[in-house]
Amino acid sequence: MDADKLRDLLGEVQAGQVSVDAAFERLRSLPYEDLGYARLDLHRALRQGLPEVVFCQGKTNEHAAAILERLWQAHDRVLGTRAAPEMAEFIRARLPDARYDPLSRLVTLVRGEPPAPAEAAPYALVASAGTADLPVAEEAAQTLEFLGDRVLRAYDVGVAGLHRLLNRRADLEGAAVVISIAGMEGALTSVIGGLVACPVIGVPTSVGYGASFGGLAALLAMLNSCATGVAVVNIDNGFGAAVFAHRILEAAARAPTSTG
Repeated sequence: MDADKLRDLLGEVQAGQVSVDAAFERLRSLPYEDLGYARLDLHRALRQGLPEVVFCQGKTNEHAAAILERLWQAHDRVLGTRAAPEMAEFIRARLPDARYDPLSRLVTLVRGEPPAPAEAAPYALVASAGTADLPVAEEAAQTLEFLGDRVLRAYDVGVAGLHRLLNRRADLEGAAVVISIAGMEGALTSVIGGLVACPVIGVPTSVGYGASFGGLAALLAMLNSCATGVAVVNIDNGFGAAVFAHRILEAAARAPTSTG
């Protein structure tokens, strides 16, 4: 149950439209619901502002679909990550409202259209070193959009052609946060960290030849960045970077503006 649903329920109780016992029945599954194979944290949206997100990889099709279905009954916005195409097909057969993007591998369920972020709202810039990094980049960008944030993209701007990144200098400097996604040697994150004043979130990817060790080389390079203001998430974790960036954007939106 999210904050809006709880407010509506309390308003119905106050107005005498719903009895106390009926409201209690609707709330009794908080703080979690035990399905046997999963304990759904239905209280998370009240604590953190975001319902529990389903990591679909490794789950059976039936389990993933059932978890998403129960969350969809409790929330107006539900997100699943790392869903394979065959799993997404199974989920959509059970939940026709579900949308699936094969590049990001995200499954989304949304009631109503969320308001578009204001053109002047603080934004996140999602930058990727190469086209091979796009699945992780789109997981980050689409997660931010699901959360209602303003997002700009700068793709295929890796250090092998530095002029491509510098061509986006104005967008970099205007961002409230930059998510920098790179495999191979992961150098893009240090370069961006040296150009901008905002926080930079490095996302190493598993893209690269053998000595990149499935993203370990990029992870270590980002962790050892000499640029300041850089934080690093796990290999291929576009979702985690997006949630971190979302919280930075929320803080930026709450910050008072100077009146001069």
